[in-house]
Amino acid sequence: MTLAAHDDAFPEATAYLQRILRARVYDVAIESPLDPAPNLSRRLLNQVLLKREDLQPVFSFKLRGAYNKMVGLERAELDRGVIAASAGNHAQGVALAAQRLGCTAVIVMPVTTPEMKVRSVAARGADVVLHGDTYDEACEEAHRLQRLRGLTFIHPFDDPDVIAGQGTIGLEILRQCSDPPDAIYVAVGGGGLIAGIGAYVKSLWPQVEVVGVEPSDADAMTRSLAAGQRVRLDQVGLFADGVAVRQVGEHTFALAQRCVDRMVTVDTDEICAAIKDVFEDTRSILEPAGALSVAGMKKDVAQRQLRDRTLVAVACGANMNFDRLAFVAERAELGEEREALLAVEIPEQPGSLARFCAVLGQRSLTEFSYRLADPQLAHIFVGVQISGHQDTRQLMEALESHGFPCLDLSGDELAKLHLCHMVGGRLPASAGAALNQGEERLYRFVFPERPGALMAFVTALHPNWNISIFHYRNHGADVGRIVVGVQVPPSELEAWQAFLADLPYQHWEETHNPAYRLFLGEVGRNLPPRPAAHPHG
Repeated sequence: MTLAAHDDAFPEATAYLQRILRARVYDVAIESPLDPAPNLSRRLLNQVLLKREDLQPVFSFKLRGAYNKMVGLERAELDRGVIAASAGNHAQGVALAAQRLGCTAVIVMPVTTPEMKVRSVAARGADVVLHGDTYDEACEEAHRLQRLRGLTFIHPFDDPDVIAGQGTIGLEILRQCSDPPDAIYVAVGGGGLIAGIGAYVKSLWPQVEVVGVEPSDADAMTRSLAAGQRVRLDQVGLFADGVAVRQVGEHTFALAQRCVDRMVTVDTDEICAAIKDVFEDTRSILEPAGALSVAGMKKDVAQRQLRDRTLVAVACGANMNFDRLAFVAERAELGEEREALLAVEIPEQPGSLARFCAVLGQRSLTEFSYRLADPQLAHIFVGVQISGHQDTRQLMEALESHGFPCLDLSGDELAKLHLCHMVGGRLPASAGAALNQGEERLYRFVFPERPGALMAFVTALHPNWNISIFHYRNHGADVGRIVVGVQVPPSELEAWQAFLADLPYQHWEETHNPAYRLFLGEVGRNLPPRPAAHPHG
């Protein structure tokens, strides 16, 4: 997405330039290094520099804005105490600032916040209050406590002093580069980071592109800039929890309209691939939000065919749960197009499997599941290491030319999240009629990961609705992901639809997903016709 051209100067720039130059952040923050990324530079044919905000004392840039806001408060305000709502990085920044300034801090965090982040905030002396499943619910409680106790609310992004504190990153980037870079890529949640960097950079070097990056399922700034007004999202994806914001700020949006040149959105696989890229260059592990800028930079380079440019990506955080690393490693291969997931149909006859393996040749396999479909056919779910989408297409053409119809499931969330971990039989074709339950329907659900949440979901199901498939896997994230096969009697379909409508969780029906119909649905399902070629993922 390309935005309208900017004026070379605008009134807000002068005011924010002065705020940024006066910002007090170095009592708690370091001037983070601007490190070269040789592997990324070589692959992308551009000079790539990483602004290492992951090396800050709280492993995130957030302490800059929090401290700059709090150090400017009157002593009487500090003595009354401060309060903030946060799922992690802002909370740690406020707690550290309060520790340094000698004031009390109350941090309201969602109940779904991982224990590691809760402990990190409490270890800095803050009073942690767990409330609600989402940031929005925690924020409402924080405002209630603010009014009740007379505390000062420290906003995570929509405050001029917070924006100015984050803007010191832009100041450092321009000072650390021998010449101004061609583009700076910045993760966007509420918009405080890109507003601060953009205001500083555009006031001095308006020709430097400022590019925002968001997850495709949490793209509030992208939609707001396209609409010309702030848009509130109904749902946000929580994989990159540090930027899972439903609506950007008023101050940050106004600045973004003048400072941001482009917005890029990326998916989960692309974020995981970026985490791996940074690890290979730095041996550091960024959190998903922290790697957004790198994922967006890679996508922008590919889309615009950028060459021989100097590109800066702000690595803005590294508060990663250890439990999530397995999921990140798994999805990084798909994000880099180094692995393809295929459904392959083979005849159930002697020698078929050997002929299939001969077509694969020396390729390495990452998954291999075999399902008998009927006496004449079998289906194979296979993960194959590849070297790009063209390689996948060539492999599929080779398989089909040898009599093995196949389907690319590399972009199928059901296949990637659940199917590759499920081993089991199929629903007999007569089961629905025999039980008077109707046809099986398949759904994916995402719900807040908190103690008892899974059992609460299960008990909410009506006892007349027969569960025929159930798969849950903990990915070490703030959300749980399950897939459910359910048989609802025809007379209760209306009640089932009402149940879905009332659920506060994201859900998707997968009944017609080819991966389900091939490997988990009723017996006798055949591979659907191969669809027209489409971009990988």
